[in-house]
Amino acid sequence: MTTRVSNQHRARCRAAVRAQRGVGLIEVLVAVLLLSIAFLGVAALQATSLSTNNSAMARSMATVASYSVLDAMRADRTVAMAGGYNTSGAIKASACPAEGSTLASVQLHDWCNTLGATLGAVESTTGQIACQGAEGDCTITIQFDDSRAGTGGANNQSVVTRGML
Repeated sequence: MTTRVSNQHRARCRAAVRAQRGVGLIEVLVAVLLLSIAFLGVAALQATSLSTNNSAMARSMATVASYSVLDAMRADRTVAMAGGYNTSGAIKASACPAEGSTLASVQLHDWCNTLGATLGAVESTTGQIACQGAEGDCTITIQFDDSRAGTGGANNQSVVTRGML
């Protein structure tokens, strides 16, 4: 038994094959488009992650700087209790107090320079130390520009540390 395929059947098969031609290419193009959009989303997520991590690092560096000067004040407690480390207001990292002959003035000068070096934007980075009372209740305030955080955070950040001598 031989099977004969009619010309009409062959024509219908060829027409069906022609109608399907190129469908696979369209599917591949759609897949590539979706994949490229997904990669753009991952890149945006990575960029946001980097900027928020930079912001967190700056806040951590400000905290470390405040604890550093607080430890220096504890080591020189007598002078700190007498107000030797107090600043008359917020001092800019671009205008650090002169390094004098006392340990307190040297440490304040170094602390101020460290603020400018670690937090950047020396024109807007400020530090303030205020100790009061017989117990040595000290408040250290550091303000810095955090515009690197992008739209997720405020441009001006403030880290306030309170401690007892």
